[in-house]
Amino acid sequence: MLERADAVLAAIPMLALSGLVLRTAIAATGIGTGLLAAPLAPAGPVAALAFVFRELLTGPVAERAERVDDEAT
Repeated sequence: MLERADAVLAAIPMLALSGLVLRTAIAATGIGTGLLAAPLAPAGPVAALAFVFRELLTGPVAERAERVDDEAT
């Protein structure tokens, strides 16, 4: 059975490569120019980093930390 942690770990590299894949697809079709596709390359790693921070701040790790903090006081 697929658990949340497995899905999160699988999503991070997919997000990191998504900008490069999208840029390659635009360049291969000839629809966009290099100037149009250039900003898409860093979009993937930025999305992956935002996803990791969101998981750390609102995911199960944050909920567990909040519970431990409440029990300590």
